Amino acid sequence: MLKLLGSALILGAGAWLRWNTLAQQRRQRQTLRALLGALRRMAEEIRMARTALPLLLERLAGQCGPDAAVLFSGAAAALRRGEPLAPVWRALSGELPLPLQSREVLADLGADLHGDEEAVCKAISLAVQRLEQHREDLENSRQAEEKRVTALCFSGAALLVILLI
Repeated sequence: MLKLLGSALILGAGAWLRWNTLAQQRRQRQTLRALLGALRRMAEEIRMARTALPLLLERLAGQCGPDAAVLFSGAAAALRRGEPLAPVWRALSGELPLPLQSREVLADLGADLHGDEEAVCKAISLAVQRLEQHREDLENSRQAEEKRVTALCFSGAALLVILLI
């Protein structure tokens, strides 16, 4: 009976690990989608309405998901305090639940968010293009990754059960 309970707990831990890993990957994809939408709106606002950057960042923070909102609200607060945007943007983008490549693209964008409207819009468009490619890569590999995670979690749990019995 004790072995059966232990086996069930180990298999349950494998199922929890699978669920947790897939939830993290889903969160990455959602954050990336939210950032892409916000950056597109940001470029439109800069191009069309010429909104001041702190106000624009605060507005974007209210319109996107919670992970992306941390980036925009933190950057807006730093600008209001008179801090330079680039290091704050880099630090905040490094904390986002994104793959390393996407965090680097986003961090590099912070250094380009100054100057004239055309240069800023060009930098945002380039970042959006690169992030969109990362999003497509994540979506294309999603099924294979889910299968790999499932196989790894359950085969590891099954091996542990076999070794303990």
